[in-house]
Amino acid sequence: MAKRFIVLMGAPGAGKGTQAKRLQETLSLPQVATGDLFRYNLKQETELGLLAKKYMDAGELVPDSVTIAMVRDRLLQPDCADGAILDGFPRNPSQAVALDELLEQLSGRVVIVPYIHVGQESLIHRLVKRAELEGRADDNEETVRNRMRVYQNQTEPLLAYYRNKGLLVEIDGEQTIEEVSAALHQAIEAAA
Repeated sequence: MAKRFIVLMGAPGAGKGTQAKRLQETLSLPQVATGDLFRYNLKQETELGLLAKKYMDAGELVPDSVTIAMVRDRLLQPDCADGAILDGFPRNPSQAVALDELLEQLSGRVVIVPYIHVGQESLIHRLVKRAELEGRADDNEETVRNRMRVYQNQTEPLLAYYRNKGLLVEIDGEQTIEEVSAALHQAIEAAA
């Protein structure tokens, strides 16, 4: 049986991490979050981690080659034997093509791409509130606006990529966490 991968999309603050954790529990697939991969590689002071740090500190996206190498290493781990929920990867069409090639080598495929859509003003409000609650230095207003620009320029073209493949399903991210979870489960079941 082919490994199944779910690519969870949405802007920073859309709730991808929250929903990925919920899906991990109900689908018995690990959440593979690029942010977690970066933090692990930074903590272990790997070559990839140190290289990624320069970009993360500036609020920029890490170059594709570094990110793809981290994801490849992670997807080869035993807990990804049946697939995974990808959170934060791919971020652009070239990463999506690299993911397709990697999954083909691993006898896997992307089965659905849920896109959690939240309006920009709601996103900014969420991120500023999160910064206050968690003391996250990466979510000050200037950095948030930069992340939104980077997201729009580099990540939104993925919507067209996955829409053309018939894999994209839009989820209204303005709903409650429970309503978003229910919509995600319904979409994933329909794609199975």
